[in-house]
Amino acid sequence: MIWRFIRLGLIVYLGILLVFTLLENSLVYFPSRFPDGDWSLKAGVEDAWFTSNDGTKLHGWFLQVEQPHAVVLFCHGNGGSIAWRRDLLDVFRALRVSALLWSYRGYGRSEGSPHEAGILQDARAARDWLAKRAAVKKTDIVLWGESLGGAVTIDLAQDGARALILESTFTSMPAVAAYHYPWLPVRTLMRNRYDSLAKIAGYHGPLLQFHGDADSIVPYELGRQLFDAANQPKEFVTMEGADHNDPRSVAVFRGVDRLLSRLPDGETDGAGIPKD
Repeated sequence: MIWRFIRLGLIVYLGILLVFTLLENSLVYFPSRFPDGDWSLKAGVEDAWFTSNDGTKLHGWFLQVEQPHAVVLFCHGNGGSIAWRRDLLDVFRALRVSALLWSYRGYGRSEGSPHEAGILQDARAARDWLAKRAAVKKTDIVLWGESLGGAVTIDLAQDGARALILESTFTSMPAVAAYHYPWLPVRTLMRNRYDSLAKIAGYHGPLLQFHGDADSIVPYELGRQLFDAANQPKEFVTMEGADHNDPRSVAVFRGVDRLLSRLPDGETDGAGIPKD
């Protein structure tokens, strides 16, 4: 009888492993597709269309400002779409930066289905488009990523960047999964790796990193481990009491403005940034 229960338990466990493996992408990516959300263009914003190396058609919004202090490529997290983040365009305008807010494959108006290799490829296409549109070198672009987007920007940053901004991001995707599923061998099984811990040492520019100490999705400790592995110059800002999906505080925008003011040729003064 005991062996029967043991065999039954093993069968159930193996079944769970099989289901997890088959459903991995649906547990990692939570895209919102067009027309869900507000897709109307804000003043001064244009649709950006470009193509990934494998022919996948991608979409974003480009904001151009006069005499920008910086050119920013923003990479979003694993949920929603850029339509959920359209207010960031007002933030970019207040920071006086030209910026591309774009969608991974399978998100928003971009074609295809999300997976790690494709998304990292898409990011290079987005950076190439932005560099050409804004008439700057790829290495002169400021990379800004939230959560999963942090892993995407870290991958890009190995090629060089003017600065790197990370929000609530992680050491690797399996490390996050191990936190949520400690009873599964996810570190071995997962196909989506996003191994930022192994890549961050390849970036040698300014780093500004934010993380909430009440983050229930990406543990604060993973953010600290990633930061500790990064090169100088770097700054870590703890968002006290902030969970993963809480609205950005004014401290984030002010921190970014300070970073831009310290960059070569930067002369931001916080104009347009909300007061505390």
